[in-house]
Amino acid sequence: MSAIVHAVFPDSEASEAGILPGDIIEKINGHVPEDELDFRFYACDEVVTLTVLKQDGSREIIEFEEPENPDLGIQFASALFGGAKKCSNNCIFCFIDQLPPGMRETLYFKDDDARLSFLTGNYITLTNVKDEEIDKVLRMRLEPINISVHTTDPDLRCRMLNNRHAGRALRHIRRLYDGGLHMNGQIVLVPGVNDGAQLDKTISDLSEFSPYMQSVSVVPVGLTRHREGLPHLDAFTKETAAEVLRQVTSWQETLLKTIGTRFIYASDEFYLLAEKPVPPEENYEGYAQIENGVGLLRSLEEEFVEALAENPEAKTRHVSIITGCAAEPLMQKLAALAMKRFPRLKIDVFAVKNRFFGESITVAGLLTGQDIAAQLAARNLGQAAYFSEAMLRDGTDVFLDDMTVSQLSKALGIPVFPVKCDGFALWDALRKEQEK
Repeated sequence: MSAIVHAVFPDSEASEAGILPGDIIEKINGHVPEDELDFRFYACDEVVTLTVLKQDGSREIIEFEEPENPDLGIQFASALFGGAKKCSNNCIFCFIDQLPPGMRETLYFKDDDARLSFLTGNYITLTNVKDEEIDKVLRMRLEPINISVHTTDPDLRCRMLNNRHAGRALRHIRRLYDGGLHMNGQIVLVPGVNDGAQLDKTISDLSEFSPYMQSVSVVPVGLTRHREGLPHLDAFTKETAAEVLRQVTSWQETLLKTIGTRFIYASDEFYLLAEKPVPPEENYEGYAQIENGVGLLRSLEEEFVEALAENPEAKTRHVSIITGCAAEPLMQKLAALAMKRFPRLKIDVFAVKNRFFGESITVAGLLTGQDIAAQLAARNLGQAAYFSEAMLRDGTDVFLDDMTVSQLSKALGIPVFPVKCDGFALWDALRKEQEK
């Protein structure tokens, strides 16, 4: 794939130079750009020279002196001009391997691209990264880089990722640390595999890379009902989840004293599994990994309570919140707080069981439109229903099973709306009518 121009912003430098959608940027300052990162990096030079292949087959050399914008007003068809690098692992816990057949082809693609870690926050394993790519990451200061570590035991990492290079790939963390590049780590925890003493070792090893390794999250393995032909793995129970929390809390207390940060954080799902309250806001130290499900519930509650105090008006309405089983207790709590303050507002909370992936999957973000429709079509949802936008594919109105928001609205007989994953947006949606 080439650096194809998708759009040109009006009155931009590119527009004034005559660059049009469909043109191809072949070179920038003599370099063939591999991705948008290359383009932006070289576009920061005092003089920027583009070699542009026009749609009629002609080539133009266009020069910009001291451009104001690093993108020159160009939007590309794709941020990665050659496509994303495919994952070379076969992890024993891979969620994509547990998807049912017949879904959209793009859902089965496993990316493992360092550039996406910077651009979109994806976690990468480093197993298919070459030294020259690390050089580029360091040269361009593409930080933070999010790394799926899972274990720092080289042999165990090879077995967990089913990749003989997985242990050796850990050396890249040292290179990033030596280069002063900020990182975040992730541990997908599998009972009986990388927990217990192995988790202690991993936390200890990674803490030595502080402060450039800023934070590490521990998330429980997700197991769907579609594991035919895959290794047997145990799910976490209330008791084993509580043991992980004791272990993480102990490490937090130690590391807060030794390196000045709690560093290691358990995802919200562990607290829900263990039936333990999520920690107070200060324990999350700015929510470094909130998009990884660490502190999301605490942040949502704090924001919702603040929003209630700041917005003293609410219409007389009957509305519903659609969520997963894990978040139902919190949503019930927030609904009760709102109705106590505004008695004319009726809010029902409906927890939907995940029959598509299996009922052991309880997070809202993996619910499908068909499960919501099947379980709630006969329920009185009021005037409108709201659900977390995490249920939709990024930037679309489509659920994982290809049902659209409008199709779900039709199936339920009322308008349904996605809401951002924050308390302010949730309260704003609940308290007033929205346009369909």
